[in-house]
Amino acid sequence: QVHLVESGGGLVQAGDSLRLSCATSGRTFSTYAVGWFRQAPGKEREFVAAINWRTIRRTYYTDSVKGRFTISSDNAKNTVFLQMNNLKPEDTAVYYCAAAPKVAGTPDEYDYWGQGTQVTVSS
Repeated sequence: QVHLVESGGGLVQAGDSLRLSCATSGRTFSTYAVGWFRQAPGKEREFVAAINWRTIRRTYYTDSVKGRFTISSDNAKNTVFLQMNNLKPEDTAVYYCAAAPKVAGTPDEYDYWGQGTQVTVSS
């Protein structure tokens, strides 16, 4: 089992920044990728970013966050971060981190999920 706990969400204004954290524990050696997803009310869960954190630390982003969001990891602390800059109202959603054996862009390919953290961006 792998446990993930997100933190760092909150209410901010457009243009502000937030840093989300995803603390992992358990059999983390089996998780080669950690991804961030988000889900707004009435919408499907969508891919935001992912990192191949066990090897080359390659990163992946959805187009709408490129240049604004940065995913990174502190492997010593088994923690993955999502730095979100220049936030927009359309970034408002519950943000989830998830772990998978490999990097993937769809929720079905991730085996473990955190409980989510709310991000609200006011205009």
